[in-house]
Amino acid sequence: MEHPRPSLSSAEPVIRYEQARKEYPDGTVAVGALDLAVLPGELMVLVGPSGCGKSTILRMANRLVEPTSGRVLVEGRDIADQEPVALRRRMGYVIQDVGLFPHRTVGQNVGTVPALLGWERARTRSRSAELLALVGLDPAVVTGRYPHQLSGGERQRVGVARALAADPPVLLMDEPFGAVDPAGRRRLQEEFWRIQRDLGTTVMFVTHDVDEAVRLGDRIAVFSRGGRLEQLSDAVTLLARPASPMVADLVGSGRAARLLAIGELEAGDLDPAGEHTGTGAVPELAPAEPLRLGSRLDDALAALAATGGRPVPVAGPDHEVVGRLTADGLLAALRRTTASAEIS
Repeated sequence: MEHPRPSLSSAEPVIRYEQARKEYPDGTVAVGALDLAVLPGELMVLVGPSGCGKSTILRMANRLVEPTSGRVLVEGRDIADQEPVALRRRMGYVIQDVGLFPHRTVGQNVGTVPALLGWERARTRSRSAELLALVGLDPAVVTGRYPHQLSGGERQRVGVARALAADPPVLLMDEPFGAVDPAGRRRLQEEFWRIQRDLGTTVMFVTHDVDEAVRLGDRIAVFSRGGRLEQLSDAVTLLARPASPMVADLVGSGRAARLLAIGELEAGDLDPAGEHTGTGAVPELAPAEPLRLGSRLDDALAALAATGGRPVPVAGPDHEVVGRLTADGLLAALRRTTASAEIS
């Protein structure tokens, strides 16, 4: 199944910061006069070094932090005119340590906001089961368990399910996968990317990890200290044309290799379908799922490595094989990804 990135148009932003500033009583400026718009269906990633104000910016959107001046609008309404608790119930919020209620079961945790909104129990149970399945957990197995009975990755999945339970227009995520081991983090990134594409939820996502930012973001906002917006662009432009020395330093070396994490397979990258004769496979290098149109190029590279470089079958939306990927095809896909900018 393909999960195309949304078309970012001139539609009315879901979240808009207008000269939003946060200054603390001791004179520390966390965010200075920020203008930023998050568009419908967009996954916008905020990235930068520690102390750059990215988490403060995120928390302004649900009034966990109040701006000193300027304003923040959600769906066209100034959030200063909205009751904070009611505002937060309309938004999903996921943090690094998840924050599940330890004395409540997984099902009860996921159903927290629907219950507060007065949903009927049957509807809440049905929605909880639907979302647990969506994030890759078996509702029959985990619904009655408590958070301490889950692994760290499972708790993060439950946290995402809980945040999505009431179908919020906005999902705020603050370093949500930071406490998970690298392999688990990669799986969570892939699963969340798929879920966001399926649901079309507008997301603001905070991370300090540039690789995570370019893998997930439709657009990436790079901040320096004091909440200064250094660059706002798609991942290819960010990697190819850093807007300032600070951004270039943050992105670092190996920018071309990072493009493997954001490029996606297209039908034009493939040779005609035929009998797959790969031998010498190295299964532990293979991606978690079979290749398909829309797969990331780094997964394609792993699949080719697992077959010893022999052609790899690629499936289409209906799971039928639509072609074979070769090493030359992968190289052509990488060139296509970089066609809009020169990587130096």
